[in-house]
Amino acid sequence: MKTKFMILVLFLTLEITFSQVLTWSPYFATRNDVITIDYDVSKGNGALVGVFPIYVHTGVITDSSKNPNDWKYVKTTWGSPANQPSTNYMGGNIWRIVINIPAYYGVPTSENIKSLAFVFRNSDGSKVGRDKDGSDIFLPINQPGLNLGFQSPTESPVMLNLNDSVKVVVHSSQSTNLSLYLDGSLIASTDSFTITKYVKATEYGKKRIKAIAFGTGGSSKSDSVYFVVRTPVTTAAQPPNTIDGINYTSSTSATLVFYAPYKNYVYVVGDFNNWEVDPNFYMKRTPDGNRYWLEINNLIPQKEYIYQYFVDGTLKIADPYSEKLIDPWRDKEIPSITYPDLIEYPFGKTWHIASVLQTAQTPYSWQTTSYQRPAKTDLVIYELLIRDFLHSHDYKTLTDTLNYLKNLGVNAIELMPIMEFEGNESWGYNISFHLAPDKYYGPKNDLKKFIDKAHEMGFVVLFDMVLNHAFGQSSLVRLYWDSANERPAANSPWFNPIAKHPYNVGYDFNHESQATKDYVDRVCKFWLTEYKVDGFRFDLSKGFTQVNSGGDVGLWGQYDASRIALLKRMADKIWQTDSTAYVILEHFAVDSEEIELSNYGMLLWANTNHSFNEATMGWHDSGKSDFSRVSYKTHGFAKPHVIAYMESHDEERLMYKNSLYGNSSGSYNIKNLATGLERIKLAAAFFFSIPGPKMIWQFGELGYDINIDYNGRTGTKPIKWDYFIHVNRNKLYKTFAALTKIKKEFDVFRTTNFTLDLSGSVKRMWLNHSSMNVAIIGNFDVMQKTVSPNFQNTGWWYDYFSGDSINVSNTSMTFNLMPGEFHIYSTIKLPTPEPGLLTSIESDVTSNPAQFALYQNYPNPFNAATNIKFSIAEFGVRNAEYSNLHNLNQQLVTLKVYDVLGREIATLVDEVKEAGTYTYPFSIRQLTDHYTLPSGVYFYKLTSGNFTEVKKMVLIR
Repeated sequence: MKTKFMILVLFLTLEITFSQVLTWSPYFATRNDVITIDYDVSKGNGALVGVFPIYVHTGVITDSSKNPNDWKYVKTTWGSPANQPSTNYMGGNIWRIVINIPAYYGVPTSENIKSLAFVFRNSDGSKVGRDKDGSDIFLPINQPGLNLGFQSPTESPVMLNLNDSVKVVVHSSQSTNLSLYLDGSLIASTDSFTITKYVKATEYGKKRIKAIAFGTGGSSKSDSVYFVVRTPVTTAAQPPNTIDGINYTSSTSATLVFYAPYKNYVYVVGDFNNWEVDPNFYMKRTPDGNRYWLEINNLIPQKEYIYQYFVDGTLKIADPYSEKLIDPWRDKEIPSITYPDLIEYPFGKTWHIASVLQTAQTPYSWQTTSYQRPAKTDLVIYELLIRDFLHSHDYKTLTDTLNYLKNLGVNAIELMPIMEFEGNESWGYNISFHLAPDKYYGPKNDLKKFIDKAHEMGFVVLFDMVLNHAFGQSSLVRLYWDSANERPAANSPWFNPIAKHPYNVGYDFNHESQATKDYVDRVCKFWLTEYKVDGFRFDLSKGFTQVNSGGDVGLWGQYDASRIALLKRMADKIWQTDSTAYVILEHFAVDSEEIELSNYGMLLWANTNHSFNEATMGWHDSGKSDFSRVSYKTHGFAKPHVIAYMESHDEERLMYKNSLYGNSSGSYNIKNLATGLERIKLAAAFFFSIPGPKMIWQFGELGYDINIDYNGRTGTKPIKWDYFIHVNRNKLYKTFAALTKIKKEFDVFRTTNFTLDLSGSVKRMWLNHSSMNVAIIGNFDVMQKTVSPNFQNTGWWYDYFSGDSINVSNTSMTFNLMPGEFHIYSTIKLPTPEPGLLTSIESDVTSNPAQFALYQNYPNPFNAATNIKFSIAEFGVRNAEYSNLHNLNQQLVTLKVYDVLGREIATLVDEVKEAGTYTYPFSIRQLTDHYTLPSGVYFYKLTSGNFTEVKKMVLIR
């Protein structure tokens, strides 16, 4: 059958407009025609009603397309009007385009064009015109000769009531006979090109209307549509022991249960009925009217079947409780090595995401059935995004990488969202289906193997859980949709039409709705039991409220008793399933609210990124470098339920800002890589030692220094495993490992008796425990400082990293600390780490280099900023040109940046410099016209006396 967009215009030159998305002329257009197309903005999804002007994005589907959605020869760029066919407003809701098919698309004659593909948009692409089900719009291209198509009905199936009639209009070209059949019986015939016939629905069931056109030489073409006269819905109780979604009842049967209050009827369509509406797959309705259910029999064991729900004769959606989805848009981008033997989407039979059903699956055999979860205070969590952690982005490789994390000393792995999200390359917070692992990371059993192996090696696995919102591909969203306002409908059981709080993304769950509560409980229980996950970090938990704060961020963060009640209820349900599961909140509300949640047993994120970064950069005058909020005590918590972090997926990388904005004094410069890494060690000594759980963001242990906005904030980032073999970065990794080791192994780092002094540039802390005392001092300034550790007692104290000991007779004794220097002293000798971990400080200026040198910038390529390093040597002889300089160690130095045409972009240095090694940042943000600086090759040139050198660097925007 022609698709529902296609058969719209009478053959020859007469144009007849019907209630479709497109109409066009000529009716049976071929690849050699000039075609006139009218787009009715009120049809389809109606997103462009009242929009002016309208732009078109178009391509073709050919016999070389991988699937019916694989556009080829796309001449237009999304978001740009360049190269697009001109659109003309014709009045009312009609916009017209005229396309010379061979001249515009330029498809080689060896390639057959099957259809033209379109979507329409407003100027910035924020509104997109598609078909009513969200699909692209396709227009058929025919071969010359005999052709046939239905003008009416325009959709199949047609859903009718008993005794209704359907108007059937069929057109053909170059036919000698045109006939129409109803379930095989001839009902009309003609020698002309058109048949019009009214067919009455006289009985319940499915009826097929078939048209056959005969041409010369015995050629023929056929097409068909069908209509269904449905009986009243059968009311029957839901089978016992079944839940929403798929219930496998035997190796050959399954019962589907679908929660859909306010809907009139539902059919199941899929591979088992050739994707046609069939009375045998008409779902029964429960007495309360809320659920539909159907038992499907005669399934082949272990065979995968794809299916959807067909709701009220208009909407096809995937099962919201699916554990595996098939995506017509993105699955083709998943490599077979990542997900082998992925079932193919049934193109041409349905549209949008569909569910997968498979009986008699071999259950995963768990190898690790008992393991010890760390106490909350001992958690050292490693947060990672699989996409940006591994080039292969799969669970298999992640399993093979566990030794790296084991050696680092972390004991918990927190995966950013892995549930089915929109697209493939994503942070994962655009969730669509909460019970299905996203296939971009591999099959579900590979995920289970990863969790199993992690448990065997002593890790717990935490999932980043997104239940504040869902996105538009979600069946929960699509099932109740207000197309006029482009938002969830007012009768949605799950969503608020308008979000109740600021910073919401996607569509806001109504957490006071019983349907949402049931869904939340089902999702959490599923992952705890089916995948043996150890707990969840709930994204944007402050959004679990129906108190409407609108755009008022301050109001949103205030004490909200209803929100607390909702979160406690959710946690209770989780703990009913697994009494020791971790419940972690990204909350950031007032302390009084977080105290109550903490007292209830939940853990709460604490963002200390900004204060730590002020400290690592050496800026303390403003007092912003006080990172005492690492401590649960400063939050007013009775228990160590604060999960503090120096970095997270949401925050800028410490080393990136160290390299751009680090302070300096004399030869000490934090912008220098080695020095900046030492500053991270200094911060880590305090971070890990303060009692309470901690979190590391991936590659923070190697000083990852790529800007968070590289390639866009949520865009893919460079995967820097090469950092591990960099000497100074590897020392940072080992320093982290040394600190996590003592944190987990010695009770003093769990003590409740500790004091912090973190407000100044010299920071101190004291830990007291019956097993030992610990005193930590660190100089966060860029100049030498004198500090007294104020030891808690006299006697022998041991320096952790050096292994040295001192006999303290005066607890007020003082030490001179170089900038960046720190010491962890304990009254019991701790096992000394590998020697030399803290000896890699490299001054930004080294005295009297042997030669002039200009080094390759770093990073390169770069997104927004990079560092350029050079060395200036002494002059052997004084030239008259430099007679005004004070000594041979000083010379006039210029460092400039140019584009490929030789135009000067920036001057970084133009001054007298002493002999030494220097590092200067180059940031496009410092340029007044940086937004126009394009990607490409640039050059930087160093000149000093007779020395000149030029190097190339690459900017990627």
